[in-house]
Amino acid sequence: MEKNDPRILRTRQLIVDAFISLASEKDFNYITVRDIAEKATINRATFYAHFEDKFELLHSTITNTFLDKLKKRINHHDGFNEEVIANIFLAMCDHHKELSDLCHKGYHSLGTIIESKIKEELQKLIADLVLKGTKNTNFIGDKQVVTTLSTVLSWSIYGVTYTWNNNGRPISAEELVTKTLPIFTDGMREYFF
Repeated sequence: MEKNDPRILRTRQLIVDAFISLASEKDFNYITVRDIAEKATINRATFYAHFEDKFELLHSTITNTFLDKLKKRINHHDGFNEEVIANIFLAMCDHHKELSDLCHKGYHSLGTIIESKIKEELQKLIADLVLKGTKNTNFIGDKQVVTTLSTVLSWSIYGVTYTWNNNGRPISAEELVTKTLPIFTDGMREYFF
C-alpha cells in the first residue's frame, strides 16, 4: 500500500487522535502502545506498521503540528527579518501553550522529550530563511556562521518561550515578543536589517 492510500492515512489519524486524547488524560510516561491501540480500535501490529514506538509517534505528532503552524505564520516570507522572528516567537508561544493545555498532566515530561526535535527543526528553518534573507554576501559563503546563528536563535527562542509558559505566561505572547525582539535583532543588524 502507498503512503497516501486513504486507509493508511485514516488509520494513522486514528492513532494520532487516540494518542492526543490519552495525552490529555495522563502523563506520557504512563501511556503504553497497548493504550494507544485500544483507544484507536486497532491492534498493536497495526500501530507498529505506522510507528516504531510511542516516542516516534510523539515526535511525529508534535513536530508536524508545530511545523504546520509555524509555516502558516511565515508562509508569505522568503527571507529573514524582524517580522519573521516575531512570527517564529509567536508560533513557539502557541506551541508551548497548546502543548501544556492539551497535556497538562505531562507537559514537563513531554517538553523535555520533544525539545531537541523542535529545536532541530526550528534551526533548519531559520538557517534556510537566513540564507534567503541576508544582504551580506560574505555571510552566505560561511556555513558555520549560518549554523551558529540559526542554532543560537532557535535555542534562545525555544528557551525564552518555554520559560514564559512555564512561569504561567505572566504577560501576553505579543508583549513577550515586543520586549524580547530587540535583544535578538540588535545583534543581527549587520547581517540583515
